[in-house]
Amino acid sequence: MKLTVREICVLGLLGALMYVSKAALAFVPTVHLVGVLIVAITVIFRRKALFAIYVFVLLSGMFDGFGVWWFSYLYIWLPLWGATMLLPKNIKSTVRPFVYMSVCALHGFLYGVMYAPLPAVISGLNLEGMLAWIIAGLPYDIIHGTSNFLCGLLISPIIYVLKNVNTK
Repeated sequence: MKLTVREICVLGLLGALMYVSKAALAFVPTVHLVGVLIVAITVIFRRKALFAIYVFVLLSGMFDGFGVWWFSYLYIWLPLWGATMLLPKNIKSTVRPFVYMSVCALHGFLYGVMYAPLPAVISGLNLEGMLAWIIAGLPYDIIHGTSNFLCGLLISPIIYVLKNVNTK
C-alpha cells in the first residue's frame, strides 16, 4: 500500500478534520462526525483510510492526553473500517445511504461494548464490573448510535465530494 504525496496530504487533512469535528461537537456527549467520516473515507480510499484514522487517533492523544481511554482508540475504529470494507461496491444507489447510515449507527450502538474490555482490564475490573460499566453506558450508546444514524445522512454527500477531490 503505497501512498502518494497527494494522498498523504489529503488523508492527513481528513484525519485532522475528524479530530476538529469531534472537538467542535464535544459539548454534546457522544455526538460527532468521526464515524461518518470514517465510512466516507473508507469507501473512497479503502485500505489507505487507515492512515486518516490513525492521524485522528494520534491527534486525539496529543490534544486530549494519552489516558487509558486513548488505548481503546487504537482499536475501536477498526470494526467500523472493516465493516465498511466488507460492504459490496455495487450497492443499489437507492439503498446505499441507508446501508452506510446503518453501519455507522451499529458502531455507535456497540461502542461501549467494544470500548469497555481494555479499560476494565487495566482498572482491574472483573467480568461483572465490566458488564456493569457497559450497562451504565447504555444510554450514551443509544444516543451515540442514533446520532450516528442521523449524521449518516452526510455520508453520501461527503463521498461525492471526496470522489471529486480524489479524481482531480
